[in-house]
Amino acid sequence: MERVNLSADVDVSRIIYGMWRLADDSDTSPAHVRAKIDACLAQGITTLDQADIYGGYAAEAVLGAAFQQSPGLRDTLEVVTKCDIVAPVGRYADARVKYYDTSAAHITASVEASLSNMRIEQIDVLLIHRPDPMMDARETGGALDALIDSGKIKAAGVSNFKPWDWDLLQVHMKHPLVTNQLELSLAARDSFTNGDLSHAQQHAVRPMAWSPLGGGSLMTQQTKPAITLDKVAQAQGVDRAAVAIAWLLAHPSGILPVMGTNTLSRIATFSDATKVEMDRQTWFELFEAANGHEVP
Repeated sequence: MERVNLSADVDVSRIIYGMWRLADDSDTSPAHVRAKIDACLAQGITTLDQADIYGGYAAEAVLGAAFQQSPGLRDTLEVVTKCDIVAPVGRYADARVKYYDTSAAHITASVEASLSNMRIEQIDVLLIHRPDPMMDARETGGALDALIDSGKIKAAGVSNFKPWDWDLLQVHMKHPLVTNQLELSLAARDSFTNGDLSHAQQHAVRPMAWSPLGGGSLMTQQTKPAITLDKVAQAQGVDRAAVAIAWLLAHPSGILPVMGTNTLSRIATFSDATKVEMDRQTWFELFEAANGHEVP
């Protein structure tokens, strides 16, 4: 599995294991979580994607229990997590409304909670989960810089930010933002033409892709994109998912797909995407099928 450099201190695997539904599995035991991680490691997938809000603020603790049961496991991995969404569940059950909080106090407290829940001493990459219309960029940037300087996190990035949101935050930071996690797939194509990925290339930033299989829609629906995926998959001896992920991997911005599933057999096939040959015409054939028309 290819390794990707995000910063001077952070390398990640080209494919990332997303733990959005980790706490929703019928089996959240440390042994079962370890089995998922081992299935990733067997393919060279070493990077885990978390968020404080996942599982109603429970998923990080599920991972932490696995780390506690397997001393040394954390040292073989990179941990990405996120903060700033406050939803009226779990530890924020008394919130009157769902909202975003990018204040220094909230970010710092969230990091401390994440470190405690995951039973780790340092987060590799902390992402601001959603753009906050109330963000004071100077305060938010200062908080992220302070966390890096203190060693609580190695690097900071964002998720779902538009180019102008990125630029506003970055101008108030001394440390570089290292990634923007975006919704990217054959079912979510706006970022390929609206400037999001152009901005990433301009700043030599490797974007991450959440929901790279369209929330499962690309796997379950028999649409024209799915039929085209199947045609390519059959020719190359892989499944539909591998082709959909290879389509993302082929983009020159260097997209890092975040794959999320609780099924061990599916985790074991993540790396099949790296075996797919994706030439320019095949890429556009899939793009055309997803758009429903040829490019202008």
